[in-house]
Amino acid sequence: MADTPFSLKPYEEKEGEEYMNEAQIKHFEAILNNWKDELMQEVDKTVHHMQDDATNFPDPNDRATQESEFSLELRTRDRERKLIKKIEQSLKDIERGDYGYCEACGVEIGVRRLEARPTAVLCIDCKTLDEIREKQMG
Repeated sequence: MADTPFSLKPYEEKEGEEYMNEAQIKHFEAILNNWKDELMQEVDKTVHHMQDDATNFPDPNDRATQESEFSLELRTRDRERKLIKKIEQSLKDIERGDYGYCEACGVEIGVRRLEARPTAVLCIDCKTLDEIREKQMG
């Protein structure tokens, strides 16, 4: 399972370059599309694995082990499904021209932060405040 799309080289910012210019947009669009494709391939592998390996074991321990493995795979795929939705939202943000800007305060999220988390929608300051609020609530 891929947590982050490391298949592309990090973007090399040029001095004085405009934030979210065409080159940066293409770079992040490629990262997001590659990541989505990798996740979709994992989903297909899981479906085939579960179809091919679904055996009705006579031994209850073997059956329980298989059910446990399938359950873990399904939870992982559910997390990936949610991630795919975030990736699709980021691609829509690119289309609208909103990608790379904090949805809470509107400032630039930053190329380095987007390299680390291409689906980020909050700048580091707003994300930090969000996490503090979560801890207090929870």
